[in-house]
Amino acid sequence: MRSALRPGRRDESALIASLRAGDERAFMQLVEEYTPGMRRLALTFVRTPALADEVVQEAWLGVLKGLARFEGRSSLKTWIYTIVANVARTRAVREARSIPLSSLAPAEADDDDAAVDPDRFAGDGHWARPIEPWREVLDAEARSVIDAAIATLPPQQAQVIELRDIEGWSSVEVRNVLNLSETNQRVLLHRARSKVRAALEEYLRDDG
Repeated sequence: MRSALRPGRRDESALIASLRAGDERAFMQLVEEYTPGMRRLALTFVRTPALADEVVQEAWLGVLKGLARFEGRSSLKTWIYTIVANVARTRAVREARSIPLSSLAPAEADDDDAAVDPDRFAGDGHWARPIEPWREVLDAEARSVIDAAIATLPPQQAQVIELRDIEGWSSVEVRNVLNLSETNQRVLLHRARSKVRAALEEYLRDDG
């Protein structure tokens, strides 16, 4: 059953109309649904949970102010997360507590960052024996290993894998929110998955 908070494109207009009409219950349900993921994304830009909370709060204010201008060219979810990414970038630079500006530029597709044997991947670039999306890993301790590995990634890699494999977003959605080309998105995701896969395999090997 489709959640009322994850509407299809056909009925999303009804949710937007409710929000624009000041439906507080609809807005609070939306906040409850999206805030955890928004906070995780913010943490890939800024270094402290307190700053991430401020980013999320500012983003929700931006959502409220911008609803009247939302034109529906993207999904509501993509629009909200784009606001989060923009606020987080601005906050990271202003507070000088995150990555340098040079790190915000798209990554180049070099080959000096591989962490897993290419034979582990199928011809389409996915795992030959996939373990993603990571949310399907039910063991809480293994999930903590995954979360810890993501936390050590360079910011853009963390952002891409957070949206693709934790939130379950499509490549197009991620590229739109993070303003990445298809090539850069693919490279960043490959590197991130390689490192997280290596960390999880090490954990499973030690656990065995």
